[in-house]
Amino acid sequence: MTGPATSAPHVSESNPIRDLPLHHLAGFTHRWVDADGVRLHAVEGGRPSGPAVVLLAGFPQTWWAWRKVMPGLTHRFHVIAIDLPGQGHSERPERGYDTHTVAAHVHAAVKALGVSTYWLVAHDIGAWVAFSLALKYQSQLRGLALLDAGIPGITLPDAIPTDPELAWKTWHFAFHLVPDLPETLLAGREREYVGWFLKVKTLSSDTFDDAEIEQYAASLAVDGGLRASLAYYRDAAESAQKNHEALEQQRLTVPILGISSSHGSIPDMAASIRPWADHATGIVVPDAGHFIPDEQPDAVAAALTDFITEDD
Repeated sequence: MTGPATSAPHVSESNPIRDLPLHHLAGFTHRWVDADGVRLHAVEGGRPSGPAVVLLAGFPQTWWAWRKVMPGLTHRFHVIAIDLPGQGHSERPERGYDTHTVAAHVHAAVKALGVSTYWLVAHDIGAWVAFSLALKYQSQLRGLALLDAGIPGITLPDAIPTDPELAWKTWHFAFHLVPDLPETLLAGREREYVGWFLKVKTLSSDTFDDAEIEQYAASLAVDGGLRASLAYYRDAAESAQKNHEALEQQRLTVPILGISSSHGSIPDMAASIRPWADHATGIVVPDAGHFIPDEQPDAVAAALTDFITEDD
């Protein structure tokens, strides 16, 4: 059930990240919400009376990762893409990047937009947060779709592989954990770093153009964005511990769709989730690497529509 966003009490047009260019998507409106002490950025459109679908992106992206998927959902759904804390045009708090803390902020943002129950769709680090959110707020979720993500304590291997054929997919987990050194090496080189991920982890290296790479790099470079992005990795052990503590008390009972890709990081998201969930199904999107929403947006929109329609 959703309500009109304009009637929510804590919605404003106050943008805390003014030095970052704001990109617009036809048919969608930018909003900022007070989410339990952290101002989060949301982009909202579609059918206000339709089922609410909340989208979360991962590293090194922002809500803009969903720009090609969102128009395909607007005819049937109330679509909300949210920048996580530290991401895009959301505030960058100094601490609190374990996924259960972040999940509480995201859920508060959705409530501030007048939405009481919703479907949650998330990729990469967004899926880390989404899994923890489902554990905390399962009764208010209608379903969960997770795209190609090594979720701490769940789908993320305990050890980073050293085989060169595999290590290039996960080496950065250890690098991002090192205190201070990544910031020292990456400051002023955000474009080169972001470009490596977006080009190497896609099946087609020209999926992202120079303007998109610049946009994501700018988000990392401004107002502590790099520090905030790395904090998710530095708090990953805490996230994993809290996930397992929650799973000792419950299983996930909401419908879950695991979306993998032919050339992604996690070959079978659904199989990886099933030990913790009662109802997990999966699909594999062909001709895609890690960044599935950018590489095959029509396939993602169709899969989400089928998933929500079947269970709605």
